[in-house]
Amino acid sequence: MIRVILPHHLRTLAGSPAEVEIAVPPPATIGSLLTSLEERYPPLRGTIRDQQTLIRRPFVRFFACGEDLSHEPAATPLPQAVVSGKEPFLVVGAIAGG
Repeated sequence: MIRVILPHHLRTLAGSPAEVEIAVPPPATIGSLLTSLEERYPPLRGTIRDQQTLIRRPFVRFFACGEDLSHEPAATPLPQAVVSGKEPFLVVGAIAGG
């Protein structure tokens, strides 16, 4: 099971706790994790990534094992520490200001 930590606004929308465990079929990639997350929590469809293009929304970021995975392709394999459940995959709402 992969541990995913969601920001407050997404967990409120999904009706989930801050940390959820998601089963992802191998090979576990960023894209397959997001698909499994959206399947388990349908209200999240279209909030983390566009429903049609499956491209990450501009103000959403992904982190794992201290690395920013936001600009990695969806086919990028997840780090082994995330796949094993040792480390969480973080979905973070970016903040912009001026």
